[in-house]
Amino acid sequence: MLDPQPFVREAGAGPAIVCIHSNASTSSQWRGLMDLLAQRYHVLAPDSYGSGKTAEWPSDRVIRLQDEIDLLEPVFARIGESFVLVGHSYGAAIALLAALRYPRRIRALVLYEPTLFAVVDTRQSPPNGVDGIRNVVLAAGAALDTGDQDLAARHFIDFWMGSGSWEATPAQRKPSITGSVANVRRWAHALFTEPTPVEAFATLDVPVLYMIGEDSPESAHAVARVLLPVLSRVEVIRFPGLGHMAPVTHPEVVNAEIVRFLGEV
Repeated sequence: MLDPQPFVREAGAGPAIVCIHSNASTSSQWRGLMDLLAQRYHVLAPDSYGSGKTAEWPSDRVIRLQDEIDLLEPVFARIGESFVLVGHSYGAAIALLAALRYPRRIRALVLYEPTLFAVVDTRQSPPNGVDGIRNVVLAAGAALDTGDQDLAARHFIDFWMGSGSWEATPAQRKPSITGSVANVRRWAHALFTEPTPVEAFATLDVPVLYMIGEDSPESAHAVARVLLPVLSRVEVIRFPGLGHMAPVTHPEVVNAEIVRFLGEV
C-alpha cells in the first residue's frame, strides 16, 4: 500500500491548530477561520482522502476512520507536542477519534456536529435517529449505480443543506462536489461501523466546544444526544436558524465562537 501525504493549507505561527473539513468539502472551507487565527496560531488544514489536492484512498480495503487519522500523521508529527483539533461533520468524527489516540497531545477540541453515527446504532438498533442519513446514502448509492452523479449529489447536499440546495449550487462548484460524493458509501461505512464505544470518550480530559445547528437534520442531533452526556468538559453552543453546513454557509457566526473559545482555553 502506498504512503500518501495530505495536501495541507498552512498559515501563521504559534500554538498549533489542525482543522479537518467535512465530506464533499475541502480544506478551503477553513480559509476564513485561518485568516482570523493566523496572527496568534499556527493553523494547518489538510485535505482528506479524495478531497481537494489529496490523492484518493489507495487501497481496495474499505476505509476506516482510523485510516483517516493515519493520513494526518505527517501533520501531527511536525507541529510540536500539543495542538488543538477543529472538525466539522466527518472531520469532527475524525477529530474525536484522534483525541483518543493522542490524549496527552490534545489541548482542546472544537467540534461542529460530528457525524459518528455508530454511537447511535450501538445505543438503539434501527429504526433510530440516524435513519435519515442511512436512507440518503442508499438513495445516493442507487443513483451512482445508474451513473447519475448529479442525482447522487442532489440527495446528499439537499439532505444536509435543505431541499433545493443542490439546484442553487453555483455551476462551477458542482463538478468537484459530484466527484467527491462518489465516495458517499465509503464515508457511510466508516461512520456507521466505527467500533469505538461511546464510553471511551468519557476519558477525554480536555475542553470541548460542541456546536449544533438547531435546523440541522435529526441524524446530527441524534449523535449529539449520545455524545454530549459522556463528554466531561464540554461547552455546548446551539445556533438558532442554522444547519449542519453552517461552518460553510455562515462562517462568520461559527468562527466567532471558535475564536472566543480558543481565547478562553
